[in-house]
Order: sequence, then structure tokens, then C-alpha cells
Amino acid sequence: MKNAFTIDLEDWFCSHNLISEIKYEDWDNLEGRVTMPTLRLLELLKKYDCKATFFVLGWVADRYPELIQRIAVDGHEIASHGYSHKLLTGITPCFFEEDLVKSVNAIERACGIKPAGYRAPAFTIVNSTKWAFDILKKLGFAYDSSVYPTNIHPDYGIGDAPLTIYSPQSGLMEVPLSCAVLFNKNIPCSGGAYLRFLPYFLYKQLVNNVVKSGRAYIFYIHPWEIDPEMPRVKLPFLKAIRHYTNLASTFGKIERLLQDFEFTSLQAVLTEEQIG
Repeated sequence: MKNAFTIDLEDWFCSHNLISEIKYEDWDNLEGRVTMPTLRLLELLKKYDCKATFFVLGWVADRYPELIQRIAVDGHEIASHGYSHKLLTGITPCFFEEDLVKSVNAIERACGIKPAGYRAPAFTIVNSTKWAFDILKKLGFAYDSSVYPTNIHPDYGIGDAPLTIYSPQSGLMEVPLSCAVLFNKNIPCSGGAYLRFLPYFLYKQLVNNVVKSGRAYIFYIHPWEIDPEMPRVKLPFLKAIRHYTNLASTFGKIERLLQDFEFTSLQAVLTEEQIG
């Protein structure tokens, strides 16, 4: 089974780690840096003949339509990451639906593609926000990839969620983020900070644990995670460590993953799963 390579396409100031320091209303006043690292990722994917899924933030699609068009022309899947990067745990179902419709419209304006997939900001489809599945189905989405089957993170996770692709309700598929299973514990290893923090040889062992179990490995990264020159925001100590650690070495680790494992888009993984 192939594995899925996914990018959560947002600018450096969109991260939920900065939500207490940078307001959404101020985004337009900040230096946009999403293009450079995204183009770098596109070149890397082309080098290894890999197609990926880009979960595009609608706000980014409205301001960088040429970048979204470039991603589509390169043959990658375009999916939705919402519009304003509001965590589902802090909004109402009504706001979520409006934000999601706005994101779909922005993506369609940018590249003419209606997204079939969705990923919540900071994986915040959790037990208290499962109402999001009803809205995703109502709006015609085919799949979601927001559930992290772990209970070790303070902001997200459904500890007893399935580790494999499943259907939370008829007509909608869930592609959960990947966890290795060690000593009956789910150890998150889908990418992001987990990739940045661990030495590659240890991280590869976790990925092998997923692959050898017969599950597709679901990888994600943000463009800002390969941009060590991005502006720094003063954060509480632990959050700063989590956000800024090893930005300079992440790109090299991603390339090693592409050398060691076979990746494709999430839509292709789902198609393979359904055929199988």
C-alpha cells in the first residue's frame, strides 16, 4: 500500500501555536512567506515523481491564486483546510459551515477545482466536534483527514479512534493521522513537530511500525516548517520549543522520507483502499 504525502498550506502566521499572539484581523499586515517554501516542496516532489495532497487554506487561495494554480498544474490534489484557520473547538457549527463554504469558493476561484477532502486546523475534529462530519457530508465532501488517534496532545486527538481508514458515517470517509503502536500505546508520528523533534533514524522506525502493520502512512508538513528565516514571535517557553525546533533540518528529513518510502495523494490512497 502506498502512503500519503500531505501539505497543510498556510502561511507562518496562521499557525494555531501563534493564535494568542497574532490576530486573524492582522494577517494582511504581516510579511507573507508561503510561496518560497511551497515552491521548494513542489520541486522536491517533482524530483521524486511524487503526487501529494495540498490542504489549502482559503485565505491563502484568495491572496496567492497563482500558487494554487501551480500546485494544480503540477498534478497534485487540492483539498480544503478551511478559510480562517479557526480551531473547531472554538467555533460553532454555523460558523464552521460558513467558513468551509468560503474556503471552497476561494479554492474554486483560484484554480477551478472543487475540493473533495478536508482537514481541520490543528486536527480539531475531536469528540466534542464530531458534528463537523454532518456538515462535511452536507457540503459534498468525500473524505476528512482530521482525526488523530492519540490522547497525548493537549489540543487534539480521539484516543480510541480507529487507526485505519474508516467511515464515520455513510458517504464520508475518515483518513486518520498515523500513530505507531508500541506497548499498546498510540504514538503519533504523522509529521510536523514529531518529524522535527526526533532524529531521523528513530522517526523512520515509527513509520516502519505503521507500514509493517499494513496501514498507509499519512504524512503532513506545513511550508513554514522548512523556513528557518521566518519572523520569530515571543511565545511561552514550551510552545516556543515546540514551534521553532529544528526548522533548518526538516527539509532534509522530508527528502529522506521520499527516498525511503513510496508516497502519493490521499485521494489515490483512498482509491487503492476501496479497490483493495
